[in-house]
Amino acid sequence: MIIGLTGGIASGKSTVSRILQELGAQIIDTDQLARQVVAPGQPAYREIVATFGRQILQADGSLNRRALGRIVFNDAAARERLNAIIHPRIRELAAKQIEAWRQKDPEAVIVIEAPLLLEAGMDAQVDVIWVVTAPQALRLERIRRRDKLSREEAESRLRSQKAGEAERLKRATVVIDNSGDLQATRAAVLAAWQDLVGAEKK
Repeated sequence: MIIGLTGGIASGKSTVSRILQELGAQIIDTDQLARQVVAPGQPAYREIVATFGRQILQADGSLNRRALGRIVFNDAAARERLNAIIHPRIRELAAKQIEAWRQKDPEAVIVIEAPLLLEAGMDAQVDVIWVVTAPQALRLERIRRRDKLSREEAESRLRSQKAGEAERLKRATVVIDNSGDLQATRAAVLAAWQDLVGAEKK
């Protein structure tokens, strides 16, 4: 069984992912895969530098994610170019990790944590889709605190994902409301997990 765990930026995907890991799920974090894909020397890294220029690099040659973010979160065409470079490679790495987990444990519940699960075409790799939600004002506050962004930068990141929110909810097998405290989120995840595991055993 493969769960596709998705949701808007700062909705609480990582919180839900940690709870699922505690329950025994194996986690594939696509943000970590993306970092591997864009590491200096990788083909995607070279394509990104060729596309966006050297102004998106740190002094040590690694990608300056904030500088790149300022470009792509304010320009839909630039965002599409970046996604076209990295998404196929992330799908490929995720497929390899899925295969590795299945070799170890054919009964494993695997979670692909992906903010752009649908946009990246990774929904084809999963059996069910869990969507994490939280009110926009709360997400804005979380982004600013977590990523140390200005209000304007945080709002542009939220806007960049707005188009996909309705489609995510439409496709959701399970919706986890993460607007309350950790205890409430944990209870919602546990209930959904028990439903999933119970259905698997039937």
